[in-house]
This record gives sequence, C-alpha cells and structure tokens, in this order.
Amino acid sequence: MLIKDWMATTILTVDANTSVMRAGRTMKDNNIRRLPVVSQGKLAGIITDRDLKEASPSSKTEMDLHEMYYLLSEMKVKDVMTGSPICLKLGDTLEKAALVMLNEKISGLLIVDENGNLVGLLSESDVLRGFIHATGIQDGAFQIVMDMSDAGGSVSKLIDVLRQNKARVLSILTSFEDAPAGSKRVSIRIMPNDDELAPLIKELETMEGYTIVSQGIDDLSDLPKKKC
Repeated sequence: MLIKDWMATTILTVDANTSVMRAGRTMKDNNIRRLPVVSQGKLAGIITDRDLKEASPSSKTEMDLHEMYYLLSEMKVKDVMTGSPICLKLGDTLEKAALVMLNEKISGLLIVDENGNLVGLLSESDVLRGFIHATGIQDGAFQIVMDMSDAGGSVSKLIDVLRQNKARVLSILTSFEDAPAGSKRVSIRIMPNDDELAPLIKELETMEGYTIVSQGIDDLSDLPKKKC
C-alpha cells in the first residue's frame, strides 16, 4: 500500500511568523492536531498541539490572564515549532510510515514530492484505515489463523488448498513473533460461502503440519464507542 493513496491532500499550513495563539485557534477550529509551518513558501517545520501546550504558561504561575494572553499573542510559531520535521515521499509505503511513526513515537508525518514540496499529511488514523481496508474485516470476511512450518513453500501449499476450494482470498498476513519456534502464523481472510466453507475447514484441519489457531467472523454489530 502506498502513502499517496491514503494521505490527506487538503493541507492547512501556518506561517512561521504567525502567533502561537492564532495557530492554536486554527487547530481548534479545524479539529486538527498538527500544522505544517512554512516560511517564504518553503516547508520550515511542524507545530503540534503538544508544542502549544508546552509553550503555554502553566495555570499555576503568578501571571495574570491578561499577561498570559499577551505572551501567547507575541510568541511566534517559529519559536516553538519542530524544525526539520520527519518527512516521507509519495512513493513510500504505508507500512514504512507505520514503522517510522512507531520508532519515533509520533502520530503524523509530512509527505513531500521529489522536489521537497509539501503535498500531503499522513496521520495514524490514515494508516489504520489502510490496514483495515487491506484486511477485509469491514466486508464481513471469514478469518482463519494457522500456524505452520517456517520452511519455504508452506504458504504456497495453503494457497493451493484455498484455490481448490474456490475460496475468494481478501488478505494474507504472516507473522513470526507470535508463532511457536520454527513456525510462522498466517492469517487469511476469505469471503465466506456456506456451501464451500465447511469442506475447506475440514481439509485444513487434516493438513499435516498445519494447525488452526482460530477461525470465524468478527462481530462488528456493536462496536464499543467512547462516551461523550
């Protein structure tokens, strides 16, 4: 999956000489957590809601409200922004973006073209959307999780069985850290067909060296929601 297919292309920016107060108002009014910072039309940095919170005087200070507002109106974005922000390019993958976000403990990335021009924003929500669509969970796919040998050809053998049973495969994901030593764990999502599913499961259960860890369709009818 490529970043260019999932990033946001409608981008709000803020000038480096904009006041911190105005930048904060822009974030609040547009319900966003970060703003790319430009200077003379060029990308200069990024400012986040966390930067604004750290720059704001503590409520425990002896400063009165008028002094606090004056300080924030005089403080410029360039004084609190992160310069030289982490950027990825249009042709980079969503998986690479997820790895960078995890390693750097950040929730968003700036996306630039080959000339370094800002062309998009990628958030952790965009990465999750891409992952969800890639797996097929939202389409009511039937998931089969299996442990098998780490030897070459083990997944190919599984695919052959799926093909012979006319299974419509939506996604195949492989991992190693959650599998027994010398094995790999493979998660397959297929579109269920009542007439073909039972014979498929029966055949998979009899495959030597293959163990079904779990199977079923995720119940999406009553997903938990945060309370207001």
